[in-house]
Amino acid sequence: MKMHFTAFAAACLCATTLCAQPTADEYKARTRLIYENIYQTFYQPKDGLFIETSDPAKNERPHSFLWPLCALFEATNEVERIDRSTPYNAWVMNAIDQYYNDNQPAPGYQAYVRKERQDTRFYDDNQWIGITSLDAYDRTHDARYLELGKRIYRFMMTGFDTKTGGGIYWKEDEKNTKNTCSNGPGILIALHLYKITKQKSYLDTAILLYDWTNKHLLSPKGVYYDAIKVPSMKIDSATYTYNTGTMLQSNVLLYTLTKDKKYLTEAQRIAQAAEKHFFRNGKLPTHYWFNAVLLRGYLALYDVDKNRQQLQFFINDAERIWQAERDDKNYLGRQKAKTLIDQAAMMEIYARLAQLAAKS
Repeated sequence: MKMHFTAFAAACLCATTLCAQPTADEYKARTRLIYENIYQTFYQPKDGLFIETSDPAKNERPHSFLWPLCALFEATNEVERIDRSTPYNAWVMNAIDQYYNDNQPAPGYQAYVRKERQDTRFYDDNQWIGITSLDAYDRTHDARYLELGKRIYRFMMTGFDTKTGGGIYWKEDEKNTKNTCSNGPGILIALHLYKITKQKSYLDTAILLYDWTNKHLLSPKGVYYDAIKVPSMKIDSATYTYNTGTMLQSNVLLYTLTKDKKYLTEAQRIAQAAEKHFFRNGKLPTHYWFNAVLLRGYLALYDVDKNRQQLQFFINDAERIWQAERDDKNYLGRQKAKTLIDQAAMMEIYARLAQLAAKS
């Protein structure tokens, strides 16, 4: 990776001090650069699909798995909030459609391109698509997005049972773990559908999943473990930023919908615990997209309590990445082979920070 001394110095400064936040226009320009790189390097116009990394030798299959497209879908949705000149979502949705699998017990999206092979369906992959769809519905009021969110809800609930007391599995054909990453997003989808439709059954589902996740996967440090194994009930104690991010956002949304202050208090507690646990030596962990999901939670909390200082470490980290982990062609990531998910994650982060900067 090429990096001038001035960039290195700026990165070190951001790791130890309060960095000035770039302007909304500066963040917007960054998202445009990342978008252009994604289009030029990862998109394949011939078939409307994407590849996973910039190095063909490192791509396991001819096209990307679904997961990076989940990240890209959310990123393009956020870019559409700040730049209405281009229908960013459309090309990503057209690609995602090629992963659609209508097998019983309910239609959903499989992990790889349907025409190329039959593959498993992950509940969390589908939930990330559902979350973005409902976000897009809020922004556009396009009924197609709402219908997609409802379809994802129906699919995800086929992964629920009462083993281990409840919870949604991670993977349809290997029901041996129930993960925070398949329950936290499930809470968000249910709450968002309740917000839109006012159907109490959605709120009941959200609280059911919320209570189960807190009972089994909340760690003593105040962040969330990765999973519980079925049927042994053994905990996978790995901690990732995105798991805590969905639960932080869930508490904020529960507060806004129910006005019960216990959820706001819990959200503020999680935010403090997450910064303490994950922000080490001036850096967040290396997985950009996990961190993008965590940022969603902090921004949701900011919209309620207006504690801008709580966001400063995220602003610093995003600036450090731009200065220290960007090559001379504006690709982001620590490895030589750049990944689609890393580009998508940082496009989302800068789009969200552009919206924050515009509020200043």
